[in-house]
Amino acid sequence: MAHSVVSASPSLARRDQPFVLRAIGQISTLCGWFAAALIVVSIFITCHMIFVRFVLRQSTIWQTEVVIYMMIATTTIGLAYVQKLRGHVNVDLVPAMLPYGVRRALAYLVLLLTMAVVATIAWYAAHTWYETFDRNWKSSTVWGVRLWIPWLAVPVGFVLYLLQLAADFFALYLRIDEPFGKGRD
Repeated sequence: MAHSVVSASPSLARRDQPFVLRAIGQISTLCGWFAAALIVVSIFITCHMIFVRFVLRQSTIWQTEVVIYMMIATTTIGLAYVQKLRGHVNVDLVPAMLPYGVRRALAYLVLLLTMAVVATIAWYAAHTWYETFDRNWKSSTVWGVRLWIPWLAVPVGFVLYLLQLAADFFALYLRIDEPFGKGRD
């Protein structure tokens, strides 16, 4: 069984954790619920679109675009929740064979590098979002949605993901979690 950089242990919900780590965990859980709700709503919108097109034989204007934007939001907003559950793909064969101290150092390195990449993506996503907001860009479809609205999910999602990564880093530092799901040998 693969583990993430830090273990997904029941300690994530304990009351003896610092308040900030518990709060970030709760925010990540809310993100997961929100992402799941977006998927359910997208299914209903898709069913509506199929009904309008094939039963009523009318054209659809907004449904495809909304579902696409909702899937983007689901993906980005859900990142924090997946990180909280340690659901991102990883390979832990080499870390599992390393001594505890090296494994711990590697976990710090991986988290720091991941945070650097995610922060960079969040920065550029925020810049792109601001550009769409400032220039009042609209989609070139009949619906003509203001693009800053759906594009807001990308920087928000990556900032929330970065927040969860920071919580994981401090949980590792405070020894609340173990590196790669494995304690001392």
